[in-house]
Order: sequence, then structure tokens, then C-alpha cells
Amino acid sequence: MRFHFKTSYDHDIRLFPDGWTAAKYGALLLLAIALPFLIDDFFLGEATNVLIWAVAGLGLMLLTGQTGQVSLGHSAFMALGCYVCAILMQAGVPFVPAFVLAGVVTGVVGALIAIPALRLHGVYLAIATLALAILADDIIVLLARWTGGVNGMYAPPITILGYEFNRWTAPAAWYWMVLAVAVLVVLLYRNILRAPMGRAFAAVRDSEISAQAMGVDVARTKALAFGLSCAITGLGGALTGLFAGAFNNETFSFILAIQLVMMIVVGGLGFIQGAFLGAAVIAFLPQLLSMATDQLGRGVAIPGLEAGVFGGLLILFILFEPTGLWGRWLKIKAWFDLFPFARKDMFRRQKTYLKTERLR
Repeated sequence: MRFHFKTSYDHDIRLFPDGWTAAKYGALLLLAIALPFLIDDFFLGEATNVLIWAVAGLGLMLLTGQTGQVSLGHSAFMALGCYVCAILMQAGVPFVPAFVLAGVVTGVVGALIAIPALRLHGVYLAIATLALAILADDIIVLLARWTGGVNGMYAPPITILGYEFNRWTAPAAWYWMVLAVAVLVVLLYRNILRAPMGRAFAAVRDSEISAQAMGVDVARTKALAFGLSCAITGLGGALTGLFAGAFNNETFSFILAIQLVMMIVVGGLGFIQGAFLGAAVIAFLPQLLSMATDQLGRGVAIPGLEAGVFGGLLILFILFEPTGLWGRWLKIKAWFDLFPFARKDMFRRQKTYLKTERLR
């Protein structure tokens, strides 16, 4: 077992708890960079898809996992980021500024929407954001002059420093570009958690009344969390549309928002690693189901199979493993660290709640 002796506040907020952890994540990054040389183009495309899902999931993770605000409408912000990026690129703006502006615009719109929406709590907030996701479909159709409506839009070509990034002719370059975005988003996320803003997010998540008593502006903190969450999700939406090549209103249906929620719950709510684990499940599970139906059903399609499996998986994790895959790994690791002194009920869920929450 490794012990971390903290002798200053800087030790508590450093990027990695120790050098060994930094070395492990450094080796993982090197493996990710070398991945195009180790696998074929099909699996490289799937790995790129996993990273795009992870970027979008990190946005929702910041809101739900760190601030405790449930949103079922983040597919709308993925659509906004995608269309803003594509429209700016068609207007002649280079990819990098258009991509950054797409995140900024999505974040500002998200923060403005959060001002009235975040007066709601729990299931009421979820219903309000779900309504936003459903409305996004109609808004895209109504704004057909700019969005293409049901006919959709084709993704403009991506050019950075004179080099064109084409998914089909240069899959490795596309993968490295998405990997760079994912690494930057992870660093941004991690530094937010280290800052006072991240501590305020956690305080609001655990108890709004206690946070307010400690001087945290709850309304401002929620709006900031919603805006930052939407900005990151908008970047994921822009990558989704550009990776698909063509997109319309059906690309960003509310089913996408449900998949985002499932991804962070299955991966591990509140953990950066959980977003990547959940993204792998979301990306590869449909492929596994397709191969299974081909083998067992001789190519016969089963209507609703994917949605049923996703829903059942989500229910099972909520009931039996609410900390997700990463939480389960941490429990296994702790059990081996404490062996033979680990107790059977060491990870039993606490069913009590703060008395201050009764005043909400």
C-alpha cells in the first residue's frame, strides 16, 4: 500500500499524487500516441470514436459528477457546438478558431440557459433539460437556412497549418488530433478541480445549504458549472459532426443525451477515468451486439435490442454498482491493498443523509 504524506496545501492540489502515478499516466499517453502503429484502420476509427465520446462525457461529468446537477439535455449543446463550428468553417474561419469559438458560444448559451433552469432541483431539472433536448430537434429544422434542416450539412474539410485532416485518407492524423483535444480537456478538467472553483462545485454537490453557509454563491457556481460543462460538450459535438462527415437533426436526438448519462454512470460518476471507460462501453457495445446477433440470429436484426441492453445495463449499475467501473476497480484495488484485513462490509453504501438537506 502506498501512503501519501502531505505536509502543505500544495501537496493536496498537485496534479498527480506522486511520481509513480505520473509515470503510469505518462506511459498510458505514450501508448495512446503509438496506437496507430499497433492496430488497423477500423479499430483506429473506433478508438477515435471513444475519445470523442470521452470529450463529450467529460462535459456532462463536470456538471453531474462534480456539481450534482443532473442534465438530460446535453445532446442539444453537442448539436449547437457542431453547427456553430461547421457554419464558421463554411464562412471561411480556419478550423482551430472555429473549434474554439464553438466551445465558447456553447458555453455562453449554456450559462444563460442555466440561470432560470438551475432554480429547479433533482428530477425537475432533469425534465427541464430533457425538454431542451427534444426542442433542439425542432429548432434545427426551423433554422434550415443555416443548418440544412432534415437534409443536414456536410462537414467542411479540416486544415491545420496547410495540412488537411481527412478521416478516410489519414485516419492516424485524425486520431492524433482528437487525442490532443482529449488531453487538453482532461488537463482543463483536472485543473478546475484543483482550483477553488472545483472545491465550490464539490461543496454544492454535497450540500447546497452547507455550501451557502460557507460563503459559496450557489447560483453563480451552478451557472459556471453549467457553462463550462456545455462548452466541453460542445467541443465533443463539433468533433462528432466532423468525424461523421454529414449530420442532421437526427444525429443529435435526445437518445444521445441518454447515452451520455449512461456513459458517465457506467464508467464511474465523478471520475475522469470513468468518462473514458464509459466511452469505451458506449462505442464498443453496439459492435459486440451486432456480432452476437450475426452469430446467434444468423443476421436477423432484433428491434430495440441495443436500447434494451443499454437501459438494462444502466439500471444494473445504479442498483448494484453506483460508483461505476472505475469505482469497482478502486474497491478491488483497496481490497488487495488491505488483504487480509479487508472487511466484508467495508464498501457498504451509507443510506443516511445530512440533516441540513431536510431544509431544501
